Amino acid sequence: MTQIGATLTPSLMTPEYLLAHWQGHRRLTRRIIEAFPEDQLFSFTAAPPMRSFGELAWEMHGVAAYTLGGLVTDDWHEPDWSARPPQEKAALLGAWDELTARMDAELPAVPPARYGEDKALFWGTMSALDTALYAVDNEIHHRGQGYVYLRALGIEPPPFYER
Repeated sequence: MTQIGATLTPSLMTPEYLLAHWQGHRRLTRRIIEAFPEDQLFSFTAAPPMRSFGELAWEMHGVAAYTLGGLVTDDWHEPDWSARPPQEKAALLGAWDELTARMDAELPAVPPARYGEDKALFWGTMSALDTALYAVDNEIHHRGQGYVYLRALGIEPPPFYER
């Protein structure tokens, strides 16, 4: 750990590495979204009442957008989760790509010291870095569900190690 002001910042992960790592996961998740047939993305579930992969992907998008916004602005207010996004593959992929571009443009400007600061989030207090890592973990978890759903549909998913 490196001391920066009154906060500690992990020295094994640079902001550039975090961005590259996160974007690698996003590229793979995008390929999972693309692999779903249009008529199954928002309707199929392997075990009701589990959500469709389209719904899970919108959640991943929302968590990533919330986290990026908090990292960039240091405003961690609770978002409005009630809006129902479009149940269309093209809309999901368009929003995914827009957020990916925003991450590339905005994440490098986040002050490195911010990552070590504790933030009061609506689900509890954690460091900004832990929040970003949670967003990645959330994506990995739900992407795993997408792999199961694709296999249940008889579709070979992309290799998980090709990020």
